[in-house]
Amino acid sequence: MKTWAVVLLVILAILIVAVVVLYFLGRKMQKKQEEQQQQIEAYKQNVTMLVIDKKIMKLKEAGLPQSVIDNMPKMMRRSKLPIVKAKVGPQIVTLVCDQKIFDLVPVKKEVKATVSGIYLTSVKAVRGTLVQPENQKKKNWFKRNIEKLQEKAGAKPVK
Repeated sequence: MKTWAVVLLVILAILIVAVVVLYFLGRKMQKKQEEQQQQIEAYKQNVTMLVIDKKIMKLKEAGLPQSVIDNMPKMMRRSKLPIVKAKVGPQIVTLVCDQKIFDLVPVKKEVKATVSGIYLTSVKAVRGTLVQPENQKKKNWFKRNIEKLQEKAGAKPVK
């Protein structure tokens, strides 16, 4: 057999083993996520809160209890999480927000929220409606300058 054929067979065998390992790891992670979702559903409760502040920050800077930081996996400790500071009743609490609803959370407004422990899962407006954020990407330097030039020239900006 030629050497290039042997090399291709070895690479193919390595790829097949990697796909099988990723398949089983994916199934295991999916089962864990389903269990966690069931726990969140079991412990959820509705509260009315006044949102004070929201930021994406590191876990250690968020002001969460030390037991929460200790229970996080070591890889997650360095990552940034969406954090919401809110006044629930007479006390101010720090909550970890779901990434899906982080943009919906209004600052300095009262909302009805679904909370599971320190995890904020959904928000609804108490008065009026929540403003849906526009999914605008940040414009790069070139597009910003083109728009400025068009505004100065009196032309209509191109989107």
